[in-house]
Amino acid sequence: MKRMFFIVLLGAALSVAGVADAQAACRVEYKAKSDNPLTLYYDTAVLSGPCSTARAQLRRMLAARGLVLLKILSARPQ
Repeated sequence: MKRMFFIVLLGAALSVAGVADAQAACRVEYKAKSDNPLTLYYDTAVLSGPCSTARAQLRRMLAARGLVLLKILSARPQ
């Protein structure tokens, strides 16, 4: 009985940890540019959501500022 309770409790803890990790913020280092005049940028941003969606989120954010994403240098969960 104790063993079954421990297994259920462990499974619940792991599923909660997985959900929290999937919703964690992501710190991204990137290079971007703007045209006329050509200006190059290197910056970091903290994005909400998992790092697997960082490229799409970053492109939208930069497009709103008139910038084009060149390269993501690193993406790490925060």
